[in-house]
Order: sequence, then C-alpha cells, then structure tokens
Amino acid sequence: MTGGDGVSISARQPTAIHSALSMLEAVAAMGAGVTARQLAEHLGMPRATTYRLLNLLVQDEYLVRTPDLTGFALGTKVALLAGSIAVERVPRAARDVLERTRASARGGIHLVLYRDGRVVIADEDPDFPLSNRLGLQHEPTRYALGLLPLVVRGEVVRGEHVADDLATELREQGVIRARDGQRGCLVAPITDASGALAGALSYSGPRRYIDESDSIAVSVIAAARELGPLLT
Repeated sequence: MTGGDGVSISARQPTAIHSALSMLEAVAAMGAGVTARQLAEHLGMPRATTYRLLNLLVQDEYLVRTPDLTGFALGTKVALLAGSIAVERVPRAARDVLERTRASARGGIHLVLYRDGRVVIADEDPDFPLSNRLGLQHEPTRYALGLLPLVVRGEVVRGEHVADDLATELREQGVIRARDGQRGCLVAPITDASGALAGALSYSGPRRYIDESDSIAVSVIAAARELGPLLT
C-alpha cells in the first residue's frame, strides 16, 4: 500500500505502530522505572516483542532507560511531540550552578520555569529523570513543582488545611516537600529582582533524604538563590 506522499506502508506496519504507541501510553500511565516484564504483562504482549519495541523506542529517544538500567521512562521526543516543554535557553552560568548542585546530590535536581501559568521544564536531570514529566504538565497540582505557584499566591490547594501547611513550611523552611511511598521531593522557589516567583529548583530522591537531611534543603535553597539573577 502506498500513501498519498508516496511512502509505502505494508499491511503489518499499522499493527507495529499501534503497539509502539500503546507502549508509550503504558509507560506514561505506569510511571518512570516500569520494567519490560511489567509492560509485557500490562499489554499482553510477548516478551520478545516487548524487548524489540523498547530497544527501538530507546534508540529513537522516545524512551530512556532509568539510571539503574532496570526500567524505562518517557524520552524527550515524547514531551516535544506533546508540546509539554518549551525551548528555554539556560545560560552557561546557570548550568554551572546546576552541575555543581547535582554533583553533591544523591538524587535528581530539576529546574523549571513558570510561563503564563504553565510549568516549563528548563533543565531536567539527565541521570535521574522526572518520574512523570507529562503528568507534571497536564496535572501540575499533583506535584510539588506545580503546587508551588499556588502556595506562593495563597490559593487553596487540595483543601485549605493542606494549603496552610505548605505555606507554613515554605515560610519557615524555604521549601515545600511531597512524599510518595519511599520517594519524595522538595522544591525551592526561584525569584526575580522584585521577589516575584519565576521558577523553582527541585530535588527528588529517597524519602529518608527528604525527611532526615537538612543539608539537601540548604543546598537546593542556596542554588535557587544563585539561579534567580542568572535566569531573570
């Protein structure tokens, strides 16, 4: 079969395309770190077919392997196709701050900017990808990075009690925290010269570091303050 643009499409290709798209949807739904075996079981797909599709999607950058090489996460091309990230130029001096902060962190360090009510991922940690990049774009208030602007503005977040707790934490500790099972994150605001919220720097990693280590919060807050004049 030949399409109107002259590209030949065999009878088997639509099925393969559908399988690849189903796999991308499954990774998005199941979250970063999902394994090949979990995907095969979820999709009812033969193990060999699953591995073959995963390798092709990683090769083409639609998926990436997690740092421990046991699981998979959505890649940059998926986010670009979905329009979920805008192209942001991060100055060299700001990248230096990020690299220095990442070198001392035992987890992911991510930079986002707030643009016209959207959360724009400006620099994602390449070694520890965001657990659900598309989820952050489409349902931002489920994540600390998306909650921060609402907390700063004093808006009600998932009920007023939660909003008050987050506002108190931000005022007293300079960050807000979120936990999900054995993992968590903390987020520090990045402000411009007038004090207005411009972005945020987050750390994501094992929950024990979120709960027990003040040094991580201090490091993220210090880096966020350095980034303010470099990005605004």
